[in-house]
Amino acid sequence: MKVVWDLRQATVREVYEKLRERRPIAYTTVMTMMNILEQKAYLKRRPAEGRAYVYQSARPKAQIIRAMVQEFVNRVFNGSAEPLMVQLVKDRHLSRAEVEKIARAIEEGK
Repeated sequence: MKVVWDLRQATVREVYEKLRERRPIAYTTVMTMMNILEQKAYLKRRPAEGRAYVYQSARPKAQIIRAMVQEFVNRVFNGSAEPLMVQLVKDRHLSRAEVEKIARAIEEGK
């Protein structure tokens, strides 16, 4: 998703080439992942020249991130965000200022 967001729209080949700049990855892995993201309605595609498709974000970035986080929390933590937050605080060694910022966001969300 990050590559598609950066490029605004991209073919599987373009995403593959961008990802290969950072690490080895198979073209078929990128194609499979993009198909899954399309099935989950995070990406939408339209035909391009030849056999390729051009993909772009199906919804605004913030909506997709929210949906992905919720999907993760549901799948891994049975819908409860508390164990995720506790784990993040423990593992990331958040500063007092960061914890206070999170606390303010929680209060604003109530």
